Amino acid sequence: MEDKIAKLREMIAESDNIVFFGGAGVSTESGIPDFRSVDGLYNQKWKYPPETILSHSFFERDPEEYYRFHREKLVIDGVKPNRAHLRLAQLEQEGKLKAVITQNIDGLHQAAGSKNVLELHGSILRAYCSRCRRPYPAEQMNKGTGVPRCSCGGVIRPDIVLYEEALDEDILRRSIAYIRNADILIIGGTSLNVYPAAGLINYYRGNKLVLINLSETPYDSYADLIIHEKIGEVFSRV
Repeated sequence: MEDKIAKLREMIAESDNIVFFGGAGVSTESGIPDFRSVDGLYNQKWKYPPETILSHSFFERDPEEYYRFHREKLVIDGVKPNRAHLRLAQLEQEGKLKAVITQNIDGLHQAAGSKNVLELHGSILRAYCSRCRRPYPAEQMNKGTGVPRCSCGGVIRPDIVLYEEALDEDILRRSIAYIRNADILIIGGTSLNVYPAAGLINYYRGNKLVLINLSETPYDSYADLIIHEKIGEVFSRV
């Protein structure tokens, strides 16, 4: 393991065009549960499967049940950036990291100081009216009870990509451009099983693909460096 850490440290030292692509595993060390592990949200019992609750059609049909789940499972108070978030922000400040592309909706990369963060699935820290699209403070959505409503009568919703909804085209286009032009692509804390986000790896044209994940991924055979370790532990040593 030490040899692999040393190799990654060397790769980072020699590059000023690094792109990081991350998933839920980046935030688990901050106390935010992931979705697909044994203890993740997808393996907890609710009246409906989480995939159903977090869909566009369910939100439209039963916003009250959606918000019961949202406030209990998606809103986690007091979380702070961990070692991975902080080191990535530092690498950006050093001029080495060009972009963070994340599947997470928690805003922890920005809280750590990262400026160029592309949120593929949006953010739970933003809200807007589903009818007139007027922006609202996240607190109005994340706190309280019942269904938050706009002055126009529309339901206030989180600025996240629900199931059945398309990713933001501009975010997707910019993510592809960063990945395509990257010298080093570091992928961490993701199973690479969620599409279309996972498919972004196919746009990488370099020869320094780094995968940092506790378990194997479908793309391990394509990687130039694989580290099966907690991502915070890895970044604390590079």
